[in-house]
Amino acid sequence: MRRVLLALLAPVAALVFSLAVAAVALALVGRSPLEAFAAMWDFARTSTSVASMINRAVPLYISAVAVAVGFQMGLFNIGVEGQYLLAALFAGWVGGNIVLAAPLHVAVIIAVAVVVGMAWAGIAGALKVTRGVHEVISTIMLNFIAFSLIAYLLLNHFRDDPDRLNLQTPALPESGRIPSLNWLFSALGFSEPRGIDLHGFALFAIVVGVFYYLLVWRTRFGFELRSSGLNPGAARMAGVEPNRMIMNTMFLSGGIAGLVGLSTIFGNLQAYTQDFPRFLGFNGIAVALLGRNHPVGMALGALLFGFMERSALILDLEETPKEVVTIMQGVVVLAVVVAYEVVTRIIERYEIRRAAEATRASGEEVGG
Repeated sequence: MRRVLLALLAPVAALVFSLAVAAVALALVGRSPLEAFAAMWDFARTSTSVASMINRAVPLYISAVAVAVGFQMGLFNIGVEGQYLLAALFAGWVGGNIVLAAPLHVAVIIAVAVVVGMAWAGIAGALKVTRGVHEVISTIMLNFIAFSLIAYLLLNHFRDDPDRLNLQTPALPESGRIPSLNWLFSALGFSEPRGIDLHGFALFAIVVGVFYYLLVWRTRFGFELRSSGLNPGAARMAGVEPNRMIMNTMFLSGGIAGLVGLSTIFGNLQAYTQDFPRFLGFNGIAVALLGRNHPVGMALGALLFGFMERSALILDLEETPKEVVTIMQGVVVLAVVVAYEVVTRIIERYEIRRAAEATRASGEEVGG
């Protein structure tokens, strides 16, 4: 019980610290912190805000899971950004150019996104296995290549209408769309969101989270994944082939990363556009760190980020710098990293002391 409380201490302390920093920032610009926080909370409690918050949290959560898969192995896949954008481009283009039965059409779009994400991440894995290139370097370089490739393909090959100013792929037909979940609000006794749909792809994010948990903590592959991350030497001695694990991990991380942009493809845009949401891959790293690579922790972290992004709108309307929310997000991540390090050391000392006491008690029993 004490270990659980200590583990919960880190995110709670980080959140409190970030609120304190945000309060100072608000005071410096002449706003009452209590009034600003109250306005943020009241604004976020409406059905429309809840739907928007979940819509923002879904891609962040999937991005965090993609990053967490690599973290479990000790790999830092910082290339989720390029992987999800490239996957979304191909998924949007394929989805807009075919007409199939509704379930099959959606399945094809998802499959294309997964395959493209796997292939792009696999390049970094292959470079690490064959040439020893660190995945941080290779994935950063692949991000820039992906950005340029996307711009070229969207401008010259994948655009819907050459005369359209806003470049985009063909829009998804009805068979390639996922219905909204607005009916859930009515079913739960709340008013439905106004002017916004709760994306149906949110259910798929739950599937991704369950899949991640079962794979990492309930399968042999997950055991090999975690053991390779904790102690590569011991894992190798136990018969785990490191190069195979590196490739499998990068494929898995990239495949999940490919799903990040589908919430937008299936949701409000129905296509890949030049204004497609960016930085979800980088923000996913922050959510993974905040959630300690655990599916529930990352879900809470993604919802927290979604809440802060949504509530920033009311600050802007009340002429309060919405950058205060960005400060909060940055401080949360920084504080949680420091707090987890402190808590980890406290837990280690606690376990060492318990082990010493148990050894001492065992020795006294033998001596007696």
